[in-house]
Amino acid sequence: MKGNVPRVVRYGASLLGLVTLGWVLAGQTSKPVFEGLPTDWSHHHLIFSHPATATQAELLARDLRYRQQWYRTNALHGLPVSFPFSSRPNSTMHGDWAMDLGSGGSMGAGDFPAKYSFSVSSASCANDFVVFSTGLVGGLLQASVVAYNNLYTGCGSSVPSYYWAYNTGGQIKTSPVFSLDGSQIAFVQTNAGAASLVLLKWVANSSESVTSPDVPTIVAAGLYSACVAPCMTTFPLLDGSNVATDDTTSSVFYNYGGDIAWVGDSRSWLHQFTPVFNGTALNPPAEVRTAPWPVHLTSGSLVAASSPVFDFKSGNVFVGDYGGFFYRVSASTGAVTKSGQVDFGTNGLIAGPVVDSSAGEIYVFSKNDNTGNAAVYQFGVAFAPGATGGGQALVGASSPTNPLYEGAFDNQYLTSSAPRTGNLYVCGNPGGIPTHYQIPIAADVMGAVVTGPTLASAATVCSPVSDIANPNAIAGGTEWIFASAQASGSGNSCSSGGCVMNFVDKSWMPRTNYAVGEEVLDSHFQIQVVRVGGMSKAGAHPTWSVAVDGSTNDGTVRWTNQGPLVAAYATWTPSHAYALDEEIVDSNGNIEAVTSAGNSKAGSHPTWNTAINGLTNEGAGLVRWHNVGAIATASLAAAGGSSGMIMDNVATSPAGTSQVYFSTLSNQTCTTSGGTGGCAVQASQSALQ
Repeated sequence: MKGNVPRVVRYGASLLGLVTLGWVLAGQTSKPVFEGLPTDWSHHHLIFSHPATATQAELLARDLRYRQQWYRTNALHGLPVSFPFSSRPNSTMHGDWAMDLGSGGSMGAGDFPAKYSFSVSSASCANDFVVFSTGLVGGLLQASVVAYNNLYTGCGSSVPSYYWAYNTGGQIKTSPVFSLDGSQIAFVQTNAGAASLVLLKWVANSSESVTSPDVPTIVAAGLYSACVAPCMTTFPLLDGSNVATDDTTSSVFYNYGGDIAWVGDSRSWLHQFTPVFNGTALNPPAEVRTAPWPVHLTSGSLVAASSPVFDFKSGNVFVGDYGGFFYRVSASTGAVTKSGQVDFGTNGLIAGPVVDSSAGEIYVFSKNDNTGNAAVYQFGVAFAPGATGGGQALVGASSPTNPLYEGAFDNQYLTSSAPRTGNLYVCGNPGGIPTHYQIPIAADVMGAVVTGPTLASAATVCSPVSDIANPNAIAGGTEWIFASAQASGSGNSCSSGGCVMNFVDKSWMPRTNYAVGEEVLDSHFQIQVVRVGGMSKAGAHPTWSVAVDGSTNDGTVRWTNQGPLVAAYATWTPSHAYALDEEIVDSNGNIEAVTSAGNSKAGSHPTWNTAINGLTNEGAGLVRWHNVGAIATASLAAAGGSSGMIMDNVATSPAGTSQVYFSTLSNQTCTTSGGTGGCAVQASQSALQ
């Protein structure tokens, strides 16, 4: 073990050198190219826990998504260093900006926008941009895809600005992906039930907008490499008999190193394209149409495929289908291995899998396991025909129709090496009220599921879960999980409508210096707040107090239990009877717990003690409160809920960088652009303001 440490350190230092220089060798080319930082749906589905050895790290580094994840988890990030909601917890929250995509416009419930940062270390107002499909049929007055730049609150002028907008002649119902340099995007669009893969070169033009889009020149594939932007080329998705297929369920997965892309269709065919973005006049972009491609996942079936994920390490493409089966497809031979059925609902495996390339483990999300439960299945990359995984975690009641979207791993898992330890968070219970579940991972095995907060007051659909760590936040850094409820949202800002919510999910770590006010999510899904700063103990976490305002000793750290993590808190009410351990959020954004039951005073609220464990006494014979730390959740109204959310996590300036992007699923007033349609939204990670 000791012999490996210097090698890993040297490898990290050499990779950091590449980050500093901004240059890498892309794939098998010998020409160095500048590497920006694309963030799209695929980075949510192909992840890398910490490599066990330098040799494994060197192998994984051949996949540029590993390098991109490394930048996000190892480089210094500039996120907000305070909690803006702490000064106005009861205000109506709003995103940094919200732009109208058109009436009915939306990325879609399981799809994601795509963000491109032109540097791995700094933000650019002029060049960084985010792409949203509108989900609408393109036309003279309606863009099918739009991009914004001047994204950040510190950019000044008009935030954001239109970067470009195009009518591509179809309707985009899946997620876009970038070329490595960001100059091109790929997506599938559908028109009258026939789908095509589109490669698009864009050019900045601030005069374009959602209601005034340009029309890219359509060229043959052989002319695409030399065409003048804006231009595009298209490839119809045809089955093995050259019959047109549709695709509204499978996003394109692009392999940067091999310049290869895969996408599924409505009839269970998996298509492969190469070259893609790096084609030439002599070797233009093309679909591979020689045996065995396209690959039929299951003979005689016409069910739709979900989004594929390619794992460079194993050389396989992993994909599910709406029939509830999961597949391993060799990228080199096209050989197909089919699992046993793992989803028995209508439109079975809606979400693509999450693949941990380092661990060789795959996580598949089933809304109906045929026993009344929704479940997460764990497969190895070499699963046998007919297998139903090596582990199963139950995440609430099943549904015949409501989807179970993908979950997200926390930073503890991503930074751990074999045997891996951490947590997978899933917004489950598709047959009832959406609920967060924590699935502990120990020695690469899923453990007993812990039930967390509900996100709504009635049965509705939950979004995919996203996770982001912020090492630069006040009091030692923090981490959030994000998800949305499509209706009846519980967040304080949501008025029981569609609601985006975030929750602190930072894990406790041994032998770590903790500052007063720092917060972690414990093994009971309760928030523990540092009352006395110091160093945590070695080994396993302490035995946490489960009582509200209970104290836990941990090395030289002392923790106060804020209580179970919830989506919303009541505010203080005058002349109200409060019971022991009841909690409210005070006017400073801190949680106050009742330590002596009684009535609150008449008139205005008391002057709250702002110190952790500070006492507020409302008067003789009246209620007494203890400050148990800053509120650990925030919310934002989003009509119909949200699409999948991407997190940018790169730079320190200008202000307002490193935020979250999503679209609403229904129409609402888009405050920045005006208009009432589906909104493209940027919001802060800490408070969703």
